[in-house]
Amino acid sequence: MRVGVIGLGYLGVTHAVAMATLGHEVVGIEASPDRLAQLKAGKLPFYEPGLAEAMAAVVDKGLLGFEASVDAASDFELFFLCVGTPQRSGSNAADTSFVFAAGEALAKVMSSSAVVVGKSTVPVGTAADLQKKMSEIAGFDVKLAWNPEFLREGSALEDSLKPDRIVIGAWHKESVEALRNCYEKIIGAGTPVIETDVATAELVKVAANAFLATKVSFINAMAEVAEASGADAVSLAEAIGYDERIGKRFLRTGVGFGGGCLPKDIRGFVARAQELGVGDAVSFLEDVDAINLRRRQRVVDLAEQELGALSGKKILVLGLSFKPDSDDMRDSPALDIALKLAAGSAEVTVHDPVALEALGDKHPELVRANNLEACFEAKDLVVLATEWQQYRELDPAAAIRKVANTTIIDGRNVLDIPTWQAAGWKVIALGRNVHN
Repeated sequence: MRVGVIGLGYLGVTHAVAMATLGHEVVGIEASPDRLAQLKAGKLPFYEPGLAEAMAAVVDKGLLGFEASVDAASDFELFFLCVGTPQRSGSNAADTSFVFAAGEALAKVMSSSAVVVGKSTVPVGTAADLQKKMSEIAGFDVKLAWNPEFLREGSALEDSLKPDRIVIGAWHKESVEALRNCYEKIIGAGTPVIETDVATAELVKVAANAFLATKVSFINAMAEVAEASGADAVSLAEAIGYDERIGKRFLRTGVGFGGGCLPKDIRGFVARAQELGVGDAVSFLEDVDAINLRRRQRVVDLAEQELGALSGKKILVLGLSFKPDSDDMRDSPALDIALKLAAGSAEVTVHDPVALEALGDKHPELVRANNLEACFEAKDLVVLATEWQQYRELDPAAAIRKVANTTIIDGRNVLDIPTWQAAGWKVIALGRNVHN
């Protein structure tokens, strides 16, 4: 099939590469001249393991190209809208202006037989308004469907080619047929397909994110209770995780969730529910968000308890990205903690295997460290804030010889505490009753 992918951010590039990998002829459309130039030069504008190599392979085969305008693909049969829906400035609601701008531009040039598919995470009801607007501009009934994405940063291409499920929300049977043809190889490999109405398809991603965020915040709420009572939230999570109704995945205490999806999506979900007059139904998500933010502040509070006044203290924060195998620092707990510590007049040094480059010259109050072994030198406190494998594999005996004070806060509960303690470290782990 000839496929156009509009919007080449994280979702769009990954989806374009995935569709080309399946054998489709793909043109990616990107309005930003700088990003378009990067992609044409074979460079990703973000870090994602394995994606650059996969992109180079399909470009070399002639299956993927990049253009500035949808005019270059006006006669294509299938288009995916992959533009961003950031949180509105001064509001919790999602900004859908980029989705409408992309849809309206496409409506001016597309053929009546083309199928348009939204993949962006949008407030429920957006697709109906977009379909009406596009049809008015095009002069015919635009076949719009919604097919939410379920990518995880760090495994995005794998998630695209081997998804847990494919959800198709459509008004027209032609839309369903086009998507089934597009995903024929994936469906043939056994991936389940859920055909539903458009509103439900719009809700699926945000509902899934809300459930995941709730699970993460639940165990972090239990961590607060554990810290106050002397219990161990890690053992608690293990015990309740054996219940098949609950499960162990994502039931881990720490500094909480971040990134460009979960925080904004649950806030946008609450905002949309309030617009629909059912805000009380999801008001608990405000507590989920508050619990999550409290875990970041908890690290700062622990630092102050350990060091007294932060002013002049030298603190090392390991990690900047919101999760490992990514350079994404949007709403990152690690970056937020580093900035909060720096706001307390501490001298904060930050290390991250890939995100330092993405940080650029932003936040000059943070001292950059490229050498992991050397950055421990003369530090009064170490905070592990992102669970990169490099940090899990650190030699505590070697690291302790460099620091001024031997305390580490394990914000992700990934260190082998007895090993670190045996090397002489004082370990503070969130939600744990650790005896040093």
